[in-house]
Amino acid sequence: MSVAARRDTAPEVALRRALHAAGYRFRVVHPVPGNRRRSIDIAFPRARVAVFVDGCFWHGCPEHGTQPRANSDWWRAKLEANRARDEDTDRLLREAGWQVVRVWEHEAVASALAVVREALATSGAGP
Repeated sequence: MSVAARRDTAPEVALRRALHAAGYRFRVVHPVPGNRRRSIDIAFPRARVAVFVDGCFWHGCPEHGTQPRANSDWWRAKLEANRARDEDTDRLLREAGWQVVRVWEHEAVASALAVVREALATSGAGP
């Protein structure tokens, strides 16, 4: 697990490139208000929009998430804890007045970009 990329994954970088090309400026690995040990993948602090690019395995994608057969009890607990932490992070951000956007790593960059643009438009921010 220590070799699993925590940041700068290919889907995350692709979305950041598309956002930058569209004229948006953002922060990367921005601390979550209320829990400095957690971070936002792509943050728009002025607009208070937090974007997370979730991996299918680690965050339990309903389409592509898998359960390892070896040591299955441990992995089940680990993946459930990941989902619970995601929900808690969303709660902390919403309580702080942030809008949370979560996209799966398998989503097309264009559709992820559209979701982020919509969130930024509703917050009143633009490029």
